[in-house]
Amino acid sequence: MADTDYPVEISPPDIAPYRAGNTGVEYVTTFDSGKPGPHVAVTALVHGNELCGAVALDFLLRAKQRPSKGRLTLAFCNIAAFLSFDKTHPSASRFVDEDFNRVWSPERLDGRARSVELVRARALRPVIDNADFLLDIHSMQHPTPPLMMCGPLEKGRKFARAIGMPALVVSDAGHAAGRRMRDYAGFGDVRSPKNALLVECGQHWEKSSVTVAKEIMLRFLGHFGMLDPGFLAEHLPKTRPPAQTVIEVTDAVTIRSDQFTFAGDYLGLEVIAKRGTEIARDGDQPILTPYDNCILIMPSRRLSKGQTAVRLGRYIS
Repeated sequence: MADTDYPVEISPPDIAPYRAGNTGVEYVTTFDSGKPGPHVAVTALVHGNELCGAVALDFLLRAKQRPSKGRLTLAFCNIAAFLSFDKTHPSASRFVDEDFNRVWSPERLDGRARSVELVRARALRPVIDNADFLLDIHSMQHPTPPLMMCGPLEKGRKFARAIGMPALVVSDAGHAAGRRMRDYAGFGDVRSPKNALLVECGQHWEKSSVTVAKEIMLRFLGHFGMLDPGFLAEHLPKTRPPAQTVIEVTDAVTIRSDQFTFAGDYLGLEVIAKRGTEIARDGDQPILTPYDNCILIMPSRRLSKGQTAVRLGRYIS
C-alpha cells in the first residue's frame, strides 16, 4: 500500500499568524523566561506533508504558554513545502527541491549549492546552533506505532528514557544521503552536553498522530520543568506510558540501482525470523536479513537511488 492511499484526517493549521516570529527568522518564535535554564527548541514541518507537529506547535502557541525558566523556541521549518500541501496529493509536499532533513552537515550548509531547503536551513542554523536541547516532530508513511529516534549515542538513549514515551525507541545513525537535524553539531557529538530527539508520531495524516505529537511535546517540555504543572495536568493522560523497548539499528539499506523492489508489502516493524531471508532486491543484488529476528524499520515507498530503503534492527532491551 502506498502512503497516498491513506485518508487525510488532519487539516493543516493556519500558521500565518506566526510568520513574523521574534527572532529575525520567519516562523520562529523564542520565549525567554529571564531565569536561568536551558534553551529548548521544538521543531515541526521539517517535511511539509507531516502535519501533526505543526498542529502541536499551533496548540501550544494558542495556549499562550511561556517557559518558567530558560528559553523556549518553537520553529516551523520547511514553510515552502508546507504551503504547497494539497490533500488530494498529500505526499507531493514533502519537500520542494530536496529533503530538508538530509542537509545538516557543515559541508552542505557551508557549501555553494543552493536549493529551497538549503536556503531555509541556513536561515535556521543560528537558531539550532543556539539550542541546548531539541525535539523534532515527524510522522511516517505507514500506520505503525510511534517511534522515538534517539540517534546512535548512549546520551540519546538516556534522553529518550527520561522522556518516557513512546514505547519504542530506535537507536540509529541516520542516512547515507545526508545528516538529519537531530544529528547536527553538538547533538551528535558524544563530548557535547547538547542532545536531541526525533519523534515519529504515526502515519502522516492520522488524527492519532496529533495526539501523540502533543503528548510527547508536553512531556518533553515538562521534563525540563518549563511549563505550568496545572497546564500539564490538564492536557496529559492520567496513566503512565508503557515501558519502553529499544531497537538498535545495525544496518541501513541504501538504494544502489534504479531497480529496487521489496519482496513483500512491508509497512514497518515486521520481524523476519530467519537470517538470510531475502527482503528486497536492488537490481540483481538480493538484500538479505543479517541475523535472526531482524526488525524492518520504516520501509520506504520513495525508492530512488542514494536514499534509504529500510533500516534493519534488533531489540536490545
